[in-house]
Amino acid sequence: MHNRSLSRELSLISLGLIKDKGDFNLNKFQIEEIFESALDSLINHCRDELDNCESELENASQKILDSELQEGVDSSYSNVRDELKKSLSKIETVMNTLSVTLDFPKLIVSSGQIEIREDVNQRICNIINNLKSIDSDIDKVMDGWRFKRLPRIDRDILRLAYVDINFLNTPVAVACDEAVNLANKYSDLQGRKFINGVLRRLQTI
Repeated sequence: MHNRSLSRELSLISLGLIKDKGDFNLNKFQIEEIFESALDSLINHCRDELDNCESELENASQKILDSELQEGVDSSYSNVRDELKKSLSKIETVMNTLSVTLDFPKLIVSSGQIEIREDVNQRICNIINNLKSIDSDIDKVMDGWRFKRLPRIDRDILRLAYVDINFLNTPVAVACDEAVNLANKYSDLQGRKFINGVLRRLQTI
């Protein structure tokens, strides 16, 4: 995962761990603690995804075995089964490797990749220090809807996109693409469509 994409995702998870009372008020130490929790959440999410994949692989393997027992060695199916077995075996190997290396992100971010930690800190601080003006500017382009009525996750995705565009000099197209990627992963269908529309209008402010 690209460092900036990882930073955005960790920033989004971190923001979700901050109680939204209309005013974020945190010191640097508290932000560091939230960052650590966000990193743990991301790693646990990856582990859950791997567990789900493992379960699906086991089911697929069992179905292949069951079909062999029922139909015997049928020449019309045997080649397909063999290829599926090879593919499943390769996927399983990759998954096992990923499972072992999932502890690496925390080690990397906590030590060598200091820029990721600093980038997350900068994004969160920009939002905390400019929350009212950010929310107000986004609210102006909501087109008949109020920003505060959006689900929390959608508000945070838009806040991060705003910070990218207006504070971090990220190209608008890149900021919007990254926000859409986050929406695809963390929001629902309605939220994704709404975020897309707001982002298009946000580019003009």
